[in-house]
Amino acid sequence: MVPYNRQAETTKEINGKPIACFGAGTENIDTVTVASFGDEWLKFDAFSAEEIKNAGDQYFDIVSSKMLNSSSKVLDLGCGSGRWTKYMADKAGFIEAVDPSEAVFSAAAVYGDLPNVRFSQAGVDTIPFADESFDFVISLGVLHHIPDTAKALATLMKKVKTGGFALIYLYYALDNRGFLYRLIFNLSTLIRRVVSALPKGLKHFVCDLLAIFIYLPFVGLSKLVKALIPGKMYMKIPLAYYRDKSWNIIRNDALDRFGTPLEQRFSKQQITDMLELAGMHNFQFSEGEPYWHVVAQKK
Repeated sequence: MVPYNRQAETTKEINGKPIACFGAGTENIDTVTVASFGDEWLKFDAFSAEEIKNAGDQYFDIVSSKMLNSSSKVLDLGCGSGRWTKYMADKAGFIEAVDPSEAVFSAAAVYGDLPNVRFSQAGVDTIPFADESFDFVISLGVLHHIPDTAKALATLMKKVKTGGFALIYLYYALDNRGFLYRLIFNLSTLIRRVVSALPKGLKHFVCDLLAIFIYLPFVGLSKLVKALIPGKMYMKIPLAYYRDKSWNIIRNDALDRFGTPLEQRFSKQQITDMLELAGMHNFQFSEGEPYWHVVAQKK
């Protein structure tokens, strides 16, 4: 494990193991969004081994054994439910799994028996490790929920060793999509602004309804188009990404999409520019969904 560079504010015991709590920070954070994700991951706190492998294979399709291997010290920032930590556990040397929300305690309860993993509660502004501590850093689906994503990326990339690697996933700005797709998406954004402001119980209920009446019809349409039309026309259907996903994943992502107060989106060029400013190079964007996930190396 990587030594903490300061003392924890408090500790919390989960299944007999202490979880160090360093606070979520106050500068570059939206506390309502953090609380929303805490609720989300407490609701969706367990994924099957098959769900984790299938999703992980999509995100890690551009990660080589040079980047992540049995000698790698890894930081998983915004670990949430711990599923990416679980995915990497048999591939990495040691993983420091960090999240600012209450979800980290649920993750520790589910995956606390992994011998090469330690969970800590901290935000991007309170990462309790020295700069240049990690061979490999990941943050998947997290930093676009932070007020200043560029600043958060710069802070996080400081933790990567010179020559080390980072795997980042940020919501895309639909820069590879057509007009109709963008129009449908913009309508869904209006729905998100209303749903995300609802009380927790009602929000969860409404998001389940959206999963049934929005996600499933588009998923069914994409499957039909794939069966009837040769080629990749089906990929133009909104939510076609979920055509092979479980109901559990669809419900979770519906809550993630419509229940989150703060969401930002970035083009491939914007992501490249932010990572360059953070001292990274050798970018490799995946051509597969989810868009955009990218690996980069520390200069």
